[in-house]
Amino acid sequence: MSALKPLPQLFLSRAMGLRWQMLVGLVVACLLAAGTADAAQRKSPQRLKSEARAKSGKVIAQRKLVRTRAVAARPERLSVGRTAGLQHTSDPLALKSNVAFVVDQDTSEVLFSKNSEAVLPIASLTKLMTAMVVVESGASLDDELEITTADIDTEKGSSSRLAIGTRLTRGEMLHLALMSSENRAANALGRHHPGGLAEFVKAMNFRAVSLGMSDTRYVEPTGLSSQNRSSAPDLARLVGAAYDYPLLRQFSTTPDAEVDIGRRTVQFNNTNRLVRNPNWEIGLQKTGYISEAGRCLVMQAQMAGRKLIMVFLDSAGKYSRLGDAERVRQWIERGHAAATQAPALPLR
Repeated sequence: MSALKPLPQLFLSRAMGLRWQMLVGLVVACLLAAGTADAAQRKSPQRLKSEARAKSGKVIAQRKLVRTRAVAARPERLSVGRTAGLQHTSDPLALKSNVAFVVDQDTSEVLFSKNSEAVLPIASLTKLMTAMVVVESGASLDDELEITTADIDTEKGSSSRLAIGTRLTRGEMLHLALMSSENRAANALGRHHPGGLAEFVKAMNFRAVSLGMSDTRYVEPTGLSSQNRSSAPDLARLVGAAYDYPLLRQFSTTPDAEVDIGRRTVQFNNTNRLVRNPNWEIGLQKTGYISEAGRCLVMQAQMAGRKLIMVFLDSAGKYSRLGDAERVRQWIERGHAAATQAPALPLR
């Protein structure tokens, strides 16, 4: 049987135990407080602000700082014709094209002429000569040609749906060059000419001389270069010569066509929507555009019982060349057209 401790000693022992418990509790509380304060210091200012808003019950929209780079507006590049002031020439039909020329294909009568003496860049109207040289070369239209890096447009940076490695027949390339103005197709046609691209361009210029196109010069087969230049009468001669080839008439006026490219079937459309217009009977056409040339259009069409060749160069608006063609057609059909004082233009 153990001896009982005296009461004063018992009270002292219990007091010492409570003191130690309080001391330990105080130390733990200090440590927890220090950890919380340290964690609060490590919080990002954004998080602290969010918590403060949440506590206050207020929703404040955060303002995002967006850095923008000031970009100077690119000045509009004037065409060669506008730089020369051709837009100041008026005409009875108020045409938007700075150059216009209409000639009767059968009689060679010039029915309309506006700035026809101007020698200007002709853009993709070039492809009409490209196509004629290909056909006259006698090369098989069934030969398979390949699009390579040499066909990439480094002049204007234009895009193409004919990827590098695409293989199509010469006939398919010709069709796309005329109907959809495919630049890579046109360049590939020139590269695969006997003697290569340089000989092809020589053939283009030789054919121009043979047609009496004294204002015309070609440096490549696509029209991307502004150095490809001609005049309205020269282009009328070209249209007359190209019209002799049924294949060129067909390919240039097809509204659209599907072409198998690898495992895909791709639809290409005509760049001239007038070929879908039932009011028009178009035998041959070609459009063109680069900034130096403006919007261009050549056509052979029948109206009011006449076969006419139309040339429109350096038109500013996207559809203005088509509007000009429509104005000329209505003018012809109303019987207002009469031969001008200009001399007849031999087309043969």
